[in-house]
Amino acid sequence: MKASPAPLLAVQDLRTRFHTLDGVVNAVDGVDFDIHRGETVGLVGESGCGKTVTALSILQLLRRPPAEIQGRILFRGQNLLELDGEEIRKIRGQAISMIFQEPMTSLNPVLTIGDQISEGSRVHEGLTRQKAWHWAVEMLRRVQIPDPDARAREYPHKLSGGMRQRAMIAMALSCNPQLILADEPTTALDVTIQAQIMDLMLRLKEEVATAVVLITHDLGIIAEMASRVVVMYAGKVMEEAPVKNLFKDPRHPYTRGLLGSVPVIGRKVQTGRRLREIPGVVPSLLRMPQGCRFHPRCPEAKNICREQEPSMVSLGEHRRVNCWLEIENPEKEAPAPGQGGME
Repeated sequence: MKASPAPLLAVQDLRTRFHTLDGVVNAVDGVDFDIHRGETVGLVGESGCGKTVTALSILQLLRRPPAEIQGRILFRGQNLLELDGEEIRKIRGQAISMIFQEPMTSLNPVLTIGDQISEGSRVHEGLTRQKAWHWAVEMLRRVQIPDPDARAREYPHKLSGGMRQRAMIAMALSCNPQLILADEPTTALDVTIQAQIMDLMLRLKEEVATAVVLITHDLGIIAEMASRVVVMYAGKVMEEAPVKNLFKDPRHPYTRGLLGSVPVIGRKVQTGRRLREIPGVVPSLLRMPQGCRFHPRCPEAKNICREQEPSMVSLGEHRRVNCWLEIENPEKEAPAPGQGGME
């Protein structure tokens, strides 16, 4: 039997905590996932669940202290957490790039768009200033920004939100990275521009053959873009599954709650049910509940859920769930999304 290839990125028992005046905040608590070359993996969950901190931990973009990062982040077999500042800088932007959530605050307001895109080519590829500038203009053309020569000479405040996001994508792809961490790449954009950005990322991903970790709370984007999904809650992975399996047969009550809260045209007419919501709020990372951290909001919680934290159980290849319901009865049929008392 042929062995499966090693993953491009393997995150193993990642723990990121912040030391604050109020106590220790465990923002990421034992996260594991991997991604292979050319694959798109979605990282989903409510705001504050640790998605962005996970991405920032991978590239070591968190100030230490107050941040403390433990575990293993293997990129091409090398543990990124063992690299010094100079070694990790050589990887950032060249082998691994990041598209940040808000381009207006991520782009440098005192540098032109062309200067910011060309910097990576000069630093990592050794291009001259002139060649790097021409490549920056070409990248703007690839991301379909009109009149790229003129746009390259403009400052970020002169561009619309959609153009700034395209410029961020051009910057991320300028050195042909093997992995892109895309953190909410369509936030604050209208639906038309969102669709254009997603189509653009799909096309460029195929051209460059890069892997993508897509961080979002939009399950519609996940359904369109990702091949596999990792669901996070309060710093932990609750479920992982291929995207079709997750939407068809979600096994964790939290995942079912997320799917049940997605508005679907005609749902009330067809089912007679209102749009569902997950009751309660995400717990404070300073005061995590005993047992399963989702149990205060879970309609299926048992006594053991309130007393002991569950462990991850495997349900097959790239299929796992962190829930006592599966540990005690892995063969049971899960309720449909939005059922199981989520109304």
